[in-house]
This record gives sequence, structure tokens and C-alpha cells, in this order.
Amino acid sequence: MGPVRAVDIALSPTDAHDPLLVRAAAAEAAGLRIDQVVSHRLLRRSVDARSKRPLIRLRVELYTEVVPVHNAAPDQPLPDVSHAPRVLIVGCGPAGLFAALRAIAHGLCPILLERGKDVRARRRDLAAINRDHVVDPESNYCFGEGGAGTYSDGKLYTRSTKRGDVQAVLNTLVAFGASADILIDAHPHVGTNKLPGIITAMRQAILAAGGEVRFNTRVTDLVIANGAIQGVIDQHGNETRAGQVVLATGHSARDIFELLVHRGITVERKDFALGVRIEHPQEVIDRIQYHCAVRDPFLPPASYNLVQQVEGHGVYSFCMCPGGIIAPCATAPEEVVTNGWSPSKRNNPYANSGLVVDSRAMQVTNGPLDGMFLQRDIERSAWLAGGKTQRAPAQRLEDFIAQRTSADLPACSYPPGIVSHALDGVLPPPIAARLRSALVEFGRKMRGYRTNEAVLVGVESRTSSPVRIPRDPDTLMHPQVDGLYPCGEGAGYAGGIVSAALDGQRVADRIAARIR
Repeated sequence: MGPVRAVDIALSPTDAHDPLLVRAAAAEAAGLRIDQVVSHRLLRRSVDARSKRPLIRLRVELYTEVVPVHNAAPDQPLPDVSHAPRVLIVGCGPAGLFAALRAIAHGLCPILLERGKDVRARRRDLAAINRDHVVDPESNYCFGEGGAGTYSDGKLYTRSTKRGDVQAVLNTLVAFGASADILIDAHPHVGTNKLPGIITAMRQAILAAGGEVRFNTRVTDLVIANGAIQGVIDQHGNETRAGQVVLATGHSARDIFELLVHRGITVERKDFALGVRIEHPQEVIDRIQYHCAVRDPFLPPASYNLVQQVEGHGVYSFCMCPGGIIAPCATAPEEVVTNGWSPSKRNNPYANSGLVVDSRAMQVTNGPLDGMFLQRDIERSAWLAGGKTQRAPAQRLEDFIAQRTSADLPACSYPPGIVSHALDGVLPPPIAARLRSALVEFGRKMRGYRTNEAVLVGVESRTSSPVRIPRDPDTLMHPQVDGLYPCGEGAGYAGGIVSAALDGQRVADRIAARIR
């Protein structure tokens, strides 16, 4: 027998943590006696903190027999594709990995080329950034197996539900080792500490099916003949041939953007957002959002989402990381870039978020790489302000509003360290002015948010790709190069792990249809 019905209930955090109380409340909501319900399954879970007493809202499916165990494993084992037609995938982030898995499901053999190292070896290079201020331009928080999301958070929330089957992406992650909680949480999160194992399992599945993954292989040129892609050339001069090439290099592969322009392949400037990371003690955000002195142990660390229009341009929070850490995400030695991440338990004592302004506020010129050059110049300014190290320029929130340099700085999670510096000397004036105005309004919307316990850390500049690589909406190929498929966040068609994965799957579907 299937489920009797699904019901929506709201419980205190403590009661929502007890399966028996959940079942009893759901049975009552369904008009059933508790002895009529043998088992139940959670379908959805979210926190409702709108009232003074936060609630956990649950959607529960009730059964009159033992609930079937959720099986997120693939419906059937991946086929052997070792002798199948090849698809070349440049980039081993979520777009590339999910494109590879979908290609195998279609009976195609993926060859993944990744400029960086495997997900485990990357850790040594991240430690060198944090400890020694040394940035390896091939292996860092952005480049390497798993892409930027692996070591900078693993949030899975997306609004891209019209672009593909989000649930299938989540099921795939669970099949490779993610917690099944991501299937029910309103804002699912894997955690940076969990993702390396999941990425490794994906790679092993690709290899077991006959695909290839080549690390330390940076593409330096494209092989094109008669308007069609023939393959790529790497930094060692080796040529890899394939008639279908997926370009899934991420939003920080500036050399790829420059290569395309050099080769006369159309690239378009795309608007992105620019600003800072703002960090509060997590207990401050908990007090504001949960209306309490001390957070209930059964409530997750609180998050927030803020937006304000200032002079016709949006200022908004971005990639909010409760219980998180600010990460150094530069991809070249003479730049400072910040991002944020949280471990799976989100148990760090700080809460950080991007606080950014639409780059249109700066009236950037329309050259295809002008936005990218703007990013680079601002990141270099941050590097100079930090003393030509990975230390980041920072300012207390109230000091930034008052336009005074901070005499001292609070403790901060950013591993390389922060240095007091007026951020008006780093950010373009239109960005700094709008951030200042928005912070005043945010302080009115969230009483207690505006505090000198909070620190602004510069700069948050890699919110999305500064370019879009055009593609035909039907074939998903670049209109100038037959067989070249711009894909994922770097090409301007995604904004996070899930949307990048969906785009990778979509591109693989088009390739398979074309080959068939």
C-alpha cells in the first residue's frame, strides 16, 4: 500500500527532532489515530522564524505499513563506454562532472581535462594560501577537481527549477555519499568537509565506466578546421582530438576568455556583482533572527537574506554562510579575493555573507573583457591594501559607514588575516557609496545587524562570470564553432553547484542527440 496522505505540520524545534512526536502530530493533522500510522517519511523541512517562537515546518508522508527505504542509487549501473564515441570536457567542476556522468548514461565516453589537481591534493595548495600567502595559479580554491564549490561551501539552493530536474541532481549527490537530508531541507547544504569524498566517488565511477580524467592539464589552444572543433592543445603541447568539446572551465578561467577573443571567437561582456564579505558573530545573527538570547540547540545557525535598491541598483547579500569561514579565493599571486564556506555542521562561531552591488552601477564599457579587467584591477587594489600578501583589507561596519579607518579590528575567520584599511580606497566609489547606504537600511530591517562587532572584508568579486560565451539556444553550440559547447558558470549559464550540474546534463543530452 502507498502512503495514506501527506500533511503539513509545524512543531517546536525540540518536538520536530523527535520522530515519534512528528508521527503523532502528522497523524492528528491527517485525522488518523496514531495506531493507524505504522511509519512516516519527511518530504520537506524548513525553519519559520517569523514569530517570536521559531517553528520547524514539515511536510510528512504517512504510511500504514513500513515506509520504503529511499534509494538514491542510479536506476542501473553505468555502462562500459571505453570504446564509445568520445566527448572532450574541459573543466572538472559540477558542470563538467555531471556532463560526464550524463554522457556515460547516453553511452558516450567522457575525457575530462582539469588544469588543477585532484580534490585531495588541492588541500596542500589551499594550506599554502592560508598559511604562507602563496597562490598556485593552477591549484587553489577555484581551480582543481570539483571546481570552486568543493572548498567554498557546497550550498545546493537554486531557483533554476525550469532548467532541469533538480531532484535528480540531489539524488545523484546522495548516491555518491551526500546526506539524505539534502533531499528534504528547503535550503540544502552538503558542506566543504563532505564534498571531497563525494567528488572522489564521482571520479571513480567515471573511470570505472571507461572514461578518463586527466589532472594538471591546462588547455592553451583549440584545434579548429573548417569552422568545426577538432580537439584541444594543452600546456605541454599535447593534442587531444574530439569532435565534441564541452567548455566548462568556471568563472575564473580568464586565460580561456582571452584565448577565445584571441582566436576571434565571440565573447560578450556580462554584468556581475561586486562588493565585500561581511562577518558577524553567529550569536548576533541568531539573536536577531530567532528573537532569543541563546539559540535553541535544535535550531540550525540562523541565516539571512537582504536586498535594498539604492539609486536604481540592487545591493544584496550573497552566498550567506552561517557558522562559516571567509576563504581566500585568488587565482593569481597579485590579487586578493574573498568567498565564504561552511562545514556540514555549520558550527564555526561566525556568520559571513557577500554584500554586493550590481556592476552596472559603474557603467563599465562594452568591450568583451572589460568586466574581467575591472575585476582584476579591484582585486589587485585589495592585494596592495593588504600589504602585497593574502591579508585582506578590512573595516568595522560602523567605521565604514562613518568613513573612518578602524583603529582596531575584531577577530575574523579569514585564515590569512585582515589588516585595517579604508575600503573606500579599494572599492570603486559607486560601489562603496551604495554599500554604505544599504547597510544603513539593513540595520533598520534587522535590528542589531548594524554593529561594530561586524567587519567588512574586501573584496567579493567572483560572484559570477564577467563574460557570456554565446551559444545557440537549440543546439547549445557556439554559433561560430561547430561542436564547441560553452557550459556552466564560466560560460554565463549557471550560478552555483546545482544550476551548473543541470547545465552540464543539458549539454550532454544535446551532444548525445546529435551523435545519435
